[in-house]
Amino acid sequence: MSKINPQIEDSWKELLKEEFKQPYFAQLKNFLLEEKKKHIIYPPGSKMFAAFNHTPFDTVKLVILGQDPYHGPGQAHGLCFSVPKGIQKPPSLQNIFKEIKDDLGHNIPDHGNLEQWANQGVLLLNATLSVRAHQAGSHQKRGWENFTDAVIKHLSDRKEHLIFLLWGSYAIAKKELIDQSKHHILTSVHPSPLSANRGFFGCRHFSKANEILSRYGKDKIDWKII
Repeated sequence: MSKINPQIEDSWKELLKEEFKQPYFAQLKNFLLEEKKKHIIYPPGSKMFAAFNHTPFDTVKLVILGQDPYHGPGQAHGLCFSVPKGIQKPPSLQNIFKEIKDDLGHNIPDHGNLEQWANQGVLLLNATLSVRAHQAGSHQKRGWENFTDAVIKHLSDRKEHLIFLLWGSYAIAKKELIDQSKHHILTSVHPSPLSANRGFFGCRHFSKANEILSRYGKDKIDWKII
């Protein structure tokens, strides 16, 4: 499955090696191979595990959980809510930047590539890591959620004082995978234009996250995108 399953960063590869052997993962690979024969799928195979490759396990300080990748041409590149430079910022991402401006005073950037966050220890994880072009949610319940739930559980079990930003009911439901006695969970409605005015705007999750990191002697996240 070389065209679908590129190399994943070594620390994650070791941590998740048992998941790659599970029957659900074999079924997922077969599903993706069949999908590629008939449809365009996003992101490209080389970007499917980008969240892990930008943020090795030992560097993870904070997790932002999305649902599935953007399904328009050129948008998805393996990091939740992020788009490559040169691609128009989707509405939810625009609202994230608006909240950061109100919270921290950072100007809204002219692009939506969030790799700068990922490289600082922000795991930008979608629950589903692929999607059929123009069909949101089309690769849900095919096995990806088993895999990403295992990722969340490994993070919860093996690390301490992580911060999870869970936006919207889908992400908030993942709370049951997280040991809340040793990690921090910040929740709000989704930043989508359909809901942002009901509690995402004003949540101040970005300054709150940095306050928590400082409390434990960790470097703050520089949320400013340049």
